[in-house]
Amino acid sequence: MSKNQNQNNAGQANKPSQGSSFQDNQKSITFIVGGIFVLIILYFGYQKLYLQPRAEKAANEIFKAEEYATIDSLQNRAIEGDGSFLGFKEIADEYSNTKSANIANAYLGGLYLRQGKYNEAIEALENYSATGSAVLDPLVIGLKGDVYSELKDYKKAASFYKEAADKSTNSYTTPVFLKKLGLVYEAQNEFKQAADTYRKIKLDFPESQEAAMIDALIGRAQAHL
Repeated sequence: MSKNQNQNNAGQANKPSQGSSFQDNQKSITFIVGGIFVLIILYFGYQKLYLQPRAEKAANEIFKAEEYATIDSLQNRAIEGDGSFLGFKEIADEYSNTKSANIANAYLGGLYLRQGKYNEAIEALENYSATGSAVLDPLVIGLKGDVYSELKDYKKAASFYKEAADKSTNSYTTPVFLKKLGLVYEAQNEFKQAADTYRKIKLDFPESQEAAMIDALIGRAQAHL
């Protein structure tokens, strides 16, 4: 978008641009949509035969909202429903204490973040309960970091990104949140911490997408030491 392009053009070399932050947040949201979809499939794989009726109805309702969530122009329907199918908001409220309601809260957090509704995003993400998933749990924690990054509360964002990176060490989520952590360190002029964080991506996750251009970020942080 032109706003992000203008911000990128105006960005300084000594800190992450708002455009970069937006792109990283979009990437996190993309991950959470994919991660939740995989979790839903696994969920049905081992639960379908003995779900309680209330939970089964919630699981059936969530699929239409998931479909809407992947289409930018229909994301309000994903949140509010379409009159025939419930949206994530009502699923989370009406079917509380079900796994589908928990997943709906994760979706709501990501969608509200995308819409710039930060208070609603944090509330939804706080309502999410950890599932033990090595992918979904750190993604939800990382989304909290994204919210606070957008609010320019970089100290709080850094704490959530560090927690997300440490939650489950894997090549899927860890390098994503290490990069975000490095960016908010830079935003706070903590360039040594930023450089050390970027080096961790290079050393521990050399095959990750984040490692592909990590040398430039390392160089940028080192230039301010």
